[in-house]
Amino acid sequence: MKYSYICIEGVIGAGKTSLATRLAHDLNARLILEQFEDNPFLPKFYKEPDKYAFPLELSFLASRFQQLKDQLSAGDLFRPLTIADYFIQKSLIFARKTLKGDELGLYSRLFTIMADILPGPELLVYLHLDVDRLKQNILARGRDYEADISLDYLSRIQEGYFDYIRQRQDSRILVLDTSSLDFVGREEDYRRVLGLLLQEYSPGIHRITP
Repeated sequence: MKYSYICIEGVIGAGKTSLATRLAHDLNARLILEQFEDNPFLPKFYKEPDKYAFPLELSFLASRFQQLKDQLSAGDLFRPLTIADYFIQKSLIFARKTLKGDELGLYSRLFTIMADILPGPELLVYLHLDVDRLKQNILARGRDYEADISLDYLSRIQEGYFDYIRQRQDSRILVLDTSSLDFVGREEDYRRVLGLLLQEYSPGIHRITP
């Protein structure tokens, strides 16, 4: 492995947690998973987004910052590679699609203060799926509070990721189109993804359709 810190990202339902978990096991890496299921604002947000967007985004920012700060500051001699299924910048990506006006301004200032403290990933892997497939995956995992997620919301979040990626030509970003892959159910597809991550990439955006 060419890197010591990799983030697997994607819109809700892209499979980032499944992939990060398998990679961490096979590569003997330290695994950081987002702790979103304990957020009391999440089910409320999906039902009344305008009312609960601000407390939801603030609570996620605080939780993500504390977890990454604690985990990334503690080295592990036996597992030099760290794989996470999110990065702190997703907080601002989501907030820009759910907040407006003074709330977004305040949030952005708080985000900048926190994000500047944390190291960024050496490789960001973005799993891309169209929103219809994302919705199918979301419904298949059967979380009741996710049933109200709309295609419009998924589209807006996906465009937020695209906006971020386009602006980060200085980072190593692998955009992986997984439309024809099933890296959870087919071993050969997983091995294909693993092989791509084991390669060394120069700074910039690398778009790959396996």
